[in-house]
Amino acid sequence: MDSINSLFLLSGFLIALSIVGSRLSSLFGLPLLVIFLVLGMLAGEEGLLGIRFDDYSLAFTIAHLALAMILLDGGLRTRLSTFRVGFKPALSLATLGVVFTGGIVGLLAMWVFDLSLIEGLLIGAIVGSTDAAAVFSMLRGQGINLNERVGATLEIESGTNDPMAIFLTILLVELLMGNVNGIVDGALFLLQQFGLGLLVGIGGGWLSARLLRWLDLAPGLYALLALALAMCVFGGASAMGGSGFLAIYLCGLMIGNQPGRHLNFILPVHDGLAWLSQIGLFLILGLLVNPSELLSFALPASLIALALIFIARPLAVVLSIKPFFKFRWHEIGFISWVGLRGAVPIVLAIFPVIGGVDNASLYFNVAFAVVLMSLLIQGGTIPWVARWLKVEVPTGAEPNHRGPLGILPENDYELFVYRVENEDLDNQPIRLLRFPSGTLISALFRDHVMLHPKGSTRLQLGDVICVISRNEDLAALNRLFNGDAKLKQELAFFGSFTLNGDAMLKDVAKAYGLTVSAGEGEMTLGEFIALRVGGHPVVGDDVDWHGIHWVVSEVNGDKVLKVGLRLY
Repeated sequence: MDSINSLFLLSGFLIALSIVGSRLSSLFGLPLLVIFLVLGMLAGEEGLLGIRFDDYSLAFTIAHLALAMILLDGGLRTRLSTFRVGFKPALSLATLGVVFTGGIVGLLAMWVFDLSLIEGLLIGAIVGSTDAAAVFSMLRGQGINLNERVGATLEIESGTNDPMAIFLTILLVELLMGNVNGIVDGALFLLQQFGLGLLVGIGGGWLSARLLRWLDLAPGLYALLALALAMCVFGGASAMGGSGFLAIYLCGLMIGNQPGRHLNFILPVHDGLAWLSQIGLFLILGLLVNPSELLSFALPASLIALALIFIARPLAVVLSIKPFFKFRWHEIGFISWVGLRGAVPIVLAIFPVIGGVDNASLYFNVAFAVVLMSLLIQGGTIPWVARWLKVEVPTGAEPNHRGPLGILPENDYELFVYRVENEDLDNQPIRLLRFPSGTLISALFRDHVMLHPKGSTRLQLGDVICVISRNEDLAALNRLFNGDAKLKQELAFFGSFTLNGDAMLKDVAKAYGLTVSAGEGEMTLGEFIALRVGGHPVVGDDVDWHGIHWVVSEVNGDKVLKVGLRLY
């Protein structure tokens, strides 16, 4: 069989096997990325298929392309509104956090492997940043609904911390090779990476978003044009000396937050491309590793990984966030735990190999072992830790399917499809249901038969109802169709009683027999809670006041609209 046919056969087989093997993730709780890595190792030179692959330059190129596509998809799905609460702490973690993490791990690596200070710090720099592919995959793929402050911080950090890790890695490699000219040049390189990445990413992303919204294309072409424009931004930023990774993430952010019909065709395609990129990336990285060589570094590398997970990352998070931002300790704990390492450290470990640095295999194998342990230990326990540290917010009813009608360029009407599971709706006439104003029921399906609903039509459990409405009515629709189990979950979390955020604190204190200071009495309940949590309240914020838990249940920007009362 010639090489081209072998390539098609093996690549198709491995990708298909990876997708089918992803079922193991839901059955046994294994992180998906671990499955992809292990399959790559099994297909490698010392594995079952015996594929010999040691082209680090090709792997480096493939990794860059895959990471760019993963970051683009992450930016497309990140809402600008989350920057309200997550940008500043994420930026601190993406800069100071990487330096602290790399420094602590580097000092330990110097002692464990008997290296020089520069060599030890190089190991720290390689594993110092969290990985966007791992974070996006774990948080979104496991159905965890984190409070907005924690989720936004983690996602923005993973999308913006690559420039600092790349800067430190290149600087230390150059120091080992004797090519660096001084600290000033290093500092200018860092500013160039961040500055040009920021400018090109935002500028190119804004222009791309305007172009995609203005053009009238066949549906299948929007996603291809978005990808082409984003790759131009990536390449342009890199060619000018900036961070292409930061630029393409910001480009995706600008495109994804420009409303229009183009997003309906872009997001589904890029979701598939991001999955393909993750599978291909981790398969290639798995192929590069020789298990026998990896085992020779297993014990010392395990010490580095455990120190990173339990010492370096928590200390870096505390030092980067706690002095500057009002995060609760349980939020700090969860952010520390989700310091997931993935493809980026392994890709950075290729720099010493390409540069011809002494002990290059050491850096690569240690990075691989650290990533594997991080995904297994941290990635496999994220849902449990989220519940234990109480950073998860209950999810109410959601549409089984939703999609815009494509009638209006902005604030378009959408079709929301719900399954009736709330027993309170059973046998209820449609005319008695409190639908938001302007909502229209377009169809009702019962036992796979479409009915034409009227006001006198009575709903039954299991009915599928199609509703035409707008996005601002989604919360009200979700509450209407909330099932009993989800309703009880919300009541247990937010409490059985709800107050308006604009209620005067002195009136609340009088009604519940509480004491309040003179200065606080003139504040509203929402302002009081916002002050306690640092000025950026999010749904799920819990303030303990006079033995009562006052839980934020609805916000609009930085304004608290609803507050639940929980007595335990």
